[in-house]
Amino acid sequence: MILQLFLTFSLLSLLAIGGANAVLPEMYRQIVEIHGWMEAATFAQLFALAQAAPGPNILAASVMGWRIAGPSGLAAATLGMLLPAAILAWCVAGVTQRLSRAPWLKPAQFGLVPVAIGLIAASGVIMAEAAGTGPLPWIIILGSAAFVWRTAFSPLWALAAGGVLGWILL
Repeated sequence: MILQLFLTFSLLSLLAIGGANAVLPEMYRQIVEIHGWMEAATFAQLFALAQAAPGPNILAASVMGWRIAGPSGLAAATLGMLLPAAILAWCVAGVTQRLSRAPWLKPAQFGLVPVAIGLIAASGVIMAEAAGTGPLPWIIILGSAAFVWRTAFSPLWALAAGGVLGWILL
């Protein structure tokens, strides 16, 4: 199981254009639907816990690994998310430096922005579906997105409001 965890998260790391949150739908599919390592509600709760904790978004993979297989699962998931992406980034950085004057490089880099936005938006959809039925998860996600997009306030205010709302409704 540890090797399977490492391989699963290694593949996810290579798809993470835009960060760990961008692969959340595929992480959900692998962990909940394909391998059956946890239930959808547990996945949503662990993801929320990882996002509430200070530190990088990669904590989501670490927390999932911990829940699935304890300390060795944490190590396998974390290394799986970090090593392949770090190696790929190092190689791409070298190529990018050598091709820095190529006229097609900047448009290619800007072309990845919509891909990252789409992947992150898909994460919101997966979390809304995993959080429960009815319109409330959608209202919270859309309201939070609008708040972050249209105001200069820290996203932590949206996180705090969601936590208070969840506490009140439970």
